Amino acid sequence: MGTTFSALDTIWVLLGAILVFWMQAGFAMVEGGFTRAKNAGNIIMKNLMDFVLGTIIFWVLGFGIMMGDDIGGIIGKVDFFIRGNYDSAFPTMAFVIFQTVFCATAATIVSGAMAERTKFIAYLIYSAVISAIIYPISGHWIWGGGWLSQLGFHDFAGSTAVHMVGGIAALVGAKILGARLGKYDKNGKSKAIPGHNIALGALGVFILWMGWFGFNGCSTVAMSTDADMLSASSVFVTTNMAAAAAALMSLIVTWVRYGKPDVSMTLNGALAGLVAITAGCDMVSTTGAFFIGAIAGVLVVFAVEFIDHVLKIDDPVGAIAVHGCCGATGTLLTGLFAVDGGLFYGGGIHMFLTQLLGVVSVAVYVFIAMFIVFKIIDKTIGLRASEEEEILGLDITEHGLVSAYADFAPAGDFYYSLDDESELLGVETPAPLAKEVKPAIQTTTEGDNIKVTKLDSGISKVTIVINKDKFGALKAAMQKIGVTGMTVTNVLGCGVQKGRKHFYRGSEVESILLPKLKVEIVVAAVPVRTVIEEAKKALYTGNIGDGKIFVYGLDNVVKIRTGEEGFDALQEPEEE
Repeated sequence: MGTTFSALDTIWVLLGAILVFWMQAGFAMVEGGFTRAKNAGNIIMKNLMDFVLGTIIFWVLGFGIMMGDDIGGIIGKVDFFIRGNYDSAFPTMAFVIFQTVFCATAATIVSGAMAERTKFIAYLIYSAVISAIIYPISGHWIWGGGWLSQLGFHDFAGSTAVHMVGGIAALVGAKILGARLGKYDKNGKSKAIPGHNIALGALGVFILWMGWFGFNGCSTVAMSTDADMLSASSVFVTTNMAAAAAALMSLIVTWVRYGKPDVSMTLNGALAGLVAITAGCDMVSTTGAFFIGAIAGVLVVFAVEFIDHVLKIDDPVGAIAVHGCCGATGTLLTGLFAVDGGLFYGGGIHMFLTQLLGVVSVAVYVFIAMFIVFKIIDKTIGLRASEEEEILGLDITEHGLVSAYADFAPAGDFYYSLDDESELLGVETPAPLAKEVKPAIQTTTEGDNIKVTKLDSGISKVTIVINKDKFGALKAAMQKIGVTGMTVTNVLGCGVQKGRKHFYRGSEVESILLPKLKVEIVVAAVPVRTVIEEAKKALYTGNIGDGKIFVYGLDNVVKIRTGEEGFDALQEPEEE
């Protein structure tokens, strides 16, 4: 007689699998956004392939090692291609896909810490090893009936089993790999290498936050009784509360330490809270979740700084701090905040010590195992891309991809309608008044024709370097005096002040090239002085960064279509 399954439980598990799979997109966006554009395609490929390889390898080998019949508390009985029966309230295959997406999460954590300088083939190999052996063995200890589960170690959804495993692997890999070129100066001082797209990173965090409701909430693997519904609902709330508390604390800490609330670190804070609450989300109250999240939010800031400045380990996305440090901490805090058995609730020290034993044991195992794996790869095919490949970017050198953003937004931030004059912005403090200048042309009428005569000699090019947000004001000012032709280019640069001093993830940004617009205008009929004074009035704020105006003399201008040269080449054609 066949097993009777619960439709509701099965749907719940499958929903969880979908949400946890969606977290792969979140990791890809976070890692892509927090690194440089020249490596974005490479990051996407790595996040894609660790799921592809993880799915196949976990099916072939990893699942049996993790969930097969226990052998001595250490390892599960190998079950190649998952031929055994693991039916419970839901079918075996529902359980398989749920465990598969968790496995892929552990593997994908590593790619962020080792981003921008790891060979693609090396990544494929160590990602496959994590899915086949590393994650399944410690996973068996915790979830597959192994020795830690027999001792009462509690890790509900994987603060240790998934996140700390990934974080420790990332720590070992990033250390062996070495820092990105230019990350540390000759004295060992950390230099910030800002991510190219914080908005993309933020999108990734929101995706991960959403997926975490499946990661934690659906780990109840049941929804058919009132108790199941209460448990899942509570897990959703504790998960969300910890993330919110952690993000808030990261914001406050960075605001105090850096003078401004750090965007990327606050995003990391939200993830830190989610990682920390994952172990005990089913056992703590909402209040306990708040404090676990708050602790993680503070910890992640100092952990990022410590790893970067003291250990000199280059982790572009903070994976080691978020997943390694906060995964371990959240697991330990479960032994303190668990309503049933936690130290703070009268349960004594036993649960905390069990949690500590589990954290230390898994950390030591993963550290040693991954050290061996990375060293073997490094000594054979090589772990790190060449210096030339790193400078050019892994997109072009590993994948032949010129740019992940080619022709994505060719118009840039200055694509505005030239007919719109409503963007001329006023400023509270006026610029120095323009001097009255004589017109450079005179207009005379000869019969029915209007003749324009040039009074002063020469043609000039005026180049104006401005902040992007002032283009609308400049454009409208130029239209007002009759200048409509201009060339606009996205550029990077700085003046004698060397840009604004600011911090990124706790390190001062020494790259002083700031995003600017270069507006080039060639004038003949309109006096150069008029262009200068109107531009000054439109752009002046009195603050550093208002921009500069450069004036050049031009020998000649040729209109290709008509062959006209000089002054005539810059005039509008007469209407017939």
